[in-house]
Amino acid sequence: MKYLRDIGSYFIMLRKVFSSPTKGSVLRELIFKEIDDLIISSLGIVSFISFFVGGVIAIQTALNVDNPLIPKSLIGFATRQSIILEFAPTFISIIMAGKVGSFITSSIGSMRVTEQIDALEVMGVNSLNYLVFPKIIALLFYPFLIAIAMFLGIIGGLIASVYGGFTSITDFIIGIQDSFTPFHLVYAFIKTFVFAFIIATIPSWQGYYMRGGALEVGKASTNSFVWTSVLIILTNYIITQLLLS
Repeated sequence: MKYLRDIGSYFIMLRKVFSSPTKGSVLRELIFKEIDDLIISSLGIVSFISFFVGGVIAIQTALNVDNPLIPKSLIGFATRQSIILEFAPTFISIIMAGKVGSFITSSIGSMRVTEQIDALEVMGVNSLNYLVFPKIIALLFYPFLIAIAMFLGIIGGLIASVYGGFTSITDFIIGIQDSFTPFHLVYAFIKTFVFAFIIATIPSWQGYYMRGGALEVGKASTNSFVWTSVLIILTNYIITQLLLS
C-alpha cells in the first residue's frame, strides 16, 4: 500500500507541475539557471568519463580479438555499437541520476526543511510549477550531453586502440562506418529524452514530499538515486523491446 501511495503522489505532483504556470519572465530566468546547474555543470564529468570508458571498451575489445582471421575493423565497430546503444544513453544517465538527481533532491528538500516551499504557497505561487517545471525544460537539453558522450567515447576508443598498437586509424574508421544503422541513433535519443524526464521528476518528487530535517534530506537523496536508477533500467528494457526487437 505504501508503494501505491508513493506512486499516486508522484502522478499528483506531475499534474500540479503543469497547472497554474508561473509568470513567463520568472520561469525564463529559472530555466536558464537550471540549464547552468544541471547541464553545463555536468559537461566536465560526462566528458571525462566518456573519453576514458570509450578507451576501455576499445582496449577490451581488442584484447578479445586476437584471431588473425578477425578483421581489426571490428574494434571500431564494437566500440561504436557499445557507446551509441548503451553506454552513452543508459550508463551516463545512471551517473547523472547520482550527480544531478541528488542535487535536485537536496536543493528542494532543503527548501522544504527551511519552509521556503510553504512561503511560496502562502504567496499564492504554485510551488511545484515554480520548482520542477524549469528542471524538466532544462533537461530537454540533456541529449546534447549524450551526443558529446557518444563523440568523446568514440574518440577515446580511437586514441586508445591506435596508440595502444591494437589497430590503425584506417581500420578503426572503417569499423565505425561498417553496417551503420541511423535508427540506432534515433533509438538512443528516444531513450535519452525518457531518461531526462525521469531524472528531472523522480528526484523532485523525493525532495518535495520529504519530511524531517537534515538527516531526512540525505535519506531522500539516497532514495532518489535508487528510484531513478531502477526506473532508468526498467524503461531501458521496455524501450529496447519495443524499438529493437
